[in-house]
Amino acid sequence: MIKFLLGVIVALALIGGAVKFESDDESWQIIIHKKEALHSIQNGAIRIYNIVEELIAEADVIQTSTLVLEE
Repeated sequence: MIKFLLGVIVALALIGGAVKFESDDESWQIIIHKKEALHSIQNGAIRIYNIVEELIAEADVIQTSTLVLEE
């Protein structure tokens, strides 16, 4: 479970543009912008929460049908 949550955090940081890759002839660098990472993780968590909340709300809707009896 912890590995999954860490994977989600890393994915949100990558999608949000918080991680930048730079390379030259001799080395590669991974630059992480802390503020951008925090904002992208927060925004992603809020979006995921809203999606789950909508799914739960839709599942709780009781569909009714009418029964008509004719004599």
